[in-house]
Amino acid sequence: MTTRRQAVLMCGAVMGALCAGGTALAAPNTQWQLYTTAQGSGKQFAQQALAAPVPTTQPMETETAVFVDTRRQFQQVFGFGGAVTDATAEVYAKLTPAQQKAFLKAYFDPRQGLGYSILRTTIHSSDFSSASYTYVKDGDRSLDSFSIEHDMKYRIPLMRQSLAAGASYGTQMRVFASPWSAPAWMKSNGSMLGGGSLLPEYADTWANYVVRFVKAYEKAGIPLWGLSVQNEPMAKQKWESMIFTADQETRFLGEHLGPALKAAGLQDKKVIVWDHNRDLLPQRAGHILSDAKARPYIWGVGYHWYETWAKGQPMHRNLAAVHEAWPDVPLLLTESSIEHFDAAQLQSWSNGERYGSEILADLNAGSAGWVDWNMLLDSRGGPNHVGNYCFALLHASDDGQLIFTPSYAYMGHFTRWIRPQARRVGAATSRSTLDATAFRNADGSLAVVVMNKTDQAQRYRLIVDGTEVAVDIPAHAIQTAVR
Repeated sequence: MTTRRQAVLMCGAVMGALCAGGTALAAPNTQWQLYTTAQGSGKQFAQQALAAPVPTTQPMETETAVFVDTRRQFQQVFGFGGAVTDATAEVYAKLTPAQQKAFLKAYFDPRQGLGYSILRTTIHSSDFSSASYTYVKDGDRSLDSFSIEHDMKYRIPLMRQSLAAGASYGTQMRVFASPWSAPAWMKSNGSMLGGGSLLPEYADTWANYVVRFVKAYEKAGIPLWGLSVQNEPMAKQKWESMIFTADQETRFLGEHLGPALKAAGLQDKKVIVWDHNRDLLPQRAGHILSDAKARPYIWGVGYHWYETWAKGQPMHRNLAAVHEAWPDVPLLLTESSIEHFDAAQLQSWSNGERYGSEILADLNAGSAGWVDWNMLLDSRGGPNHVGNYCFALLHASDDGQLIFTPSYAYMGHFTRWIRPQARRVGAATSRSTLDATAFRNADGSLAVVVMNKTDQAQRYRLIVDGTEVAVDIPAHAIQTAVR
């Protein structure tokens, strides 16, 4: 079990590794730079130069190889990011000033941090709020009482700082917002919690509520790139939740929300549909993308990863099926979080490997990016008003110090070197003991991510467009090769 003092000391070691890390946008050349994070090494993003590539020869069946063919190009990357929830903002406010600065660097510096370009936030409360709340008084159909004053204390200040941090590194930042539930008085169950559905007579009121939110946030200095229609529309949860069947979501978007945005001059806002797990993704995408009224308002389809907990295996095949059917519609993971927080598992390597495996598989299935859930939580995995405590990439100790987890490093092996507008290129392995993906960035640099989840170190031939170099990967490690 890792003590708080050990975790804080580990944080310091990780920050040192961050500061010694390599560049995110390497200039195109023939020399490979390799960055490695391995279990037990004590280092993250450890850098080394590989030998000069040589012309490749026919690999033998007994050898392990990673094959990259840059002539084969696939989806374009939209970006990577995380969520500024009420919980994240409240914990951030308790950090020391130096650690607040370190938080912004850790997430938005594209060379020594993660280089995030996307932020997600919530429309009023979610489970990761200290309590349920809305922006209007009960029963106010006119919405005259609408106010985001609640968010001005913690959430909006952090979002302003985050956007400024991203801009300071030259990153084009995008913010999208998701509702967990309409106010209780608009719903069939009379509660924001426990599911329930939107009463038909309040469809326009709820659509106008969302419009009010967009305008209020933009007035507060938070420009909204887009929205999702409903977070997890098929989940009846003990926290804020609301059910939208495929037909209900389609009609609400096509007949109410889309027209309300257009009438308010907000037709440029991008709309993400579904915003739930991969298991029902093909059914929802097929229904809503085929609708003539809803389709003009849709930018892309969002999905989560939580079907893994219920079904035992992540359903990347469903993602691939939707990408094949709708290749011009971006697919974006909009929420990921490892649930059932246990402080003894704060430095769990398997948590990091889960991030690496799922990001890599989703990218290879056609995903345009990955947006994690809470960017920061406290030492108990909250705050959370219903006890739904979870892990985050970064946690805060009780005395206001940042604690970096292995999941942070695994995320960074993608986000540092695979930048927005990159194109996925062909990548495959000759053995199932390794996983790989590869991307060509807009500046011409090439990034190849390789994972080894086995207990044995391995040597592989990195074969790219007719040249190769030998690479050693430790057990339980992730590498990014860049040139």
